[in-house]
Amino acid sequence: MENRKKVAFYTLGCKLNFSETSTIARNLQDEGFDRVDFEEVADMYVINTCSVTENADKQFKQVVRKAMKLNDKAFVAAVGCYAQLKPEELAAVDGVDLVLGATEKFKLADYINDLSKNDFGEVHSCEIAEADFYVGSYSIGDRTRAFLKVQDGCDYKCTYCTIPLARGISRSDELENVLKNASEISKQNIKEIVLTGVNIGDYGKGEFGNKKHEHTFLELVQELDKVEGIERLRISSIEPNLLKNETIEFVSKSRTFVPHFHIPLQSGSNDILKLMKRRYQREVYTERVNKIREVMPHACIGVDVIVGFPGETDEHFLETYHFLNDMDISYLHVFTYSERDNTEAAAMEGVVPGNVRAKRSKMMRGLSVKKRRAFYESQLGTNRTVLFESENKEGYIHGFTENYVKVKTPWNPELVNTLHDINLTKIDEDGSVRMEFLNVEV
Repeated sequence: MENRKKVAFYTLGCKLNFSETSTIARNLQDEGFDRVDFEEVADMYVINTCSVTENADKQFKQVVRKAMKLNDKAFVAAVGCYAQLKPEELAAVDGVDLVLGATEKFKLADYINDLSKNDFGEVHSCEIAEADFYVGSYSIGDRTRAFLKVQDGCDYKCTYCTIPLARGISRSDELENVLKNASEISKQNIKEIVLTGVNIGDYGKGEFGNKKHEHTFLELVQELDKVEGIERLRISSIEPNLLKNETIEFVSKSRTFVPHFHIPLQSGSNDILKLMKRRYQREVYTERVNKIREVMPHACIGVDVIVGFPGETDEHFLETYHFLNDMDISYLHVFTYSERDNTEAAAMEGVVPGNVRAKRSKMMRGLSVKKRRAFYESQLGTNRTVLFESENKEGYIHGFTENYVKVKTPWNPELVNTLHDINLTKIDEDGSVRMEFLNVEV
């Protein structure tokens, strides 16, 4: 046992990356590696990269430097989206030994010989058209929730996005396999599963570019709701044009699916949506939100929005701002547009100056704070169920209600990874909500 090597992982980007990191880690453990925290000295460091924001690119170099500080003789491998898009760039970073693209990342063990450092980063990356097979993944690092991958890739051609270039065509896991993975997760005493993918509403397309949907997203949701041992299921981001009324209605009556939706809008201006090549207009978005509110008035609705897209005038921005201000949504994820190589938007006219992008982003973030506060206020006095997390933060334990209200109560280790019925009492200075337990002595 002494000669087992230690491997540490660092994940940049989305929930999907976290699920895939976990799968790669389990594969390496089967090959004789012991997983340790990234803060520890390891024989190999694996960095799962992201290509969505400029910041993720910069972060990669910082993470490599951190690994080299911990052990300058360690083997460093870069995998994931940025590794697929810019393999030579990553390979040139000082300290990087191996770069694996979209199809190779799950075969990491096959590319490791003796963990001795390379003079130059070795690159194995495919033409993205070859990424036509599906590898199922789920993460179980966090004791309270798991990210379950159900779909990968995207067939949409949004003009700002590199994901199709980094992950390939839309393809899905087989329904039986998703249910098997969900069942495995439920046996690990994990209370919540978050469904994840690149475009999960497109669930059902098979491998090898088969565009026929074997199953629909609604059928996936209906079958997962029957899996024994799962307390909560949460849908991560889903496109407004793919979130059907039948799905919303099913979630409202479901045993396990929680009333929380995250629906990308990107812009509240139809002119800008057209430039972005989004597959809906703002009216569709309004319909979706109204439908959710009709059947689940207490649901949490999160929104992605991009500010500073080429061609976005002050009038377009204010159109988006007022559209969201008037809508009954709960919070925003605000992205400041950044140019990405090989995207249509990078060559568009009407470039918005950086200082204007920053100003718009600040305004949108302010709106998000206001919206979240209003949503939390609307929930005060209601009874909810909270799932407590595992961290002791300054003497408090935090958790989330089914409709994604963040609550806090004095630290008690016995509460970790447990569900409790509570009443929401008041909003604390830090923005989270105080609570009282119902019918239980804690």
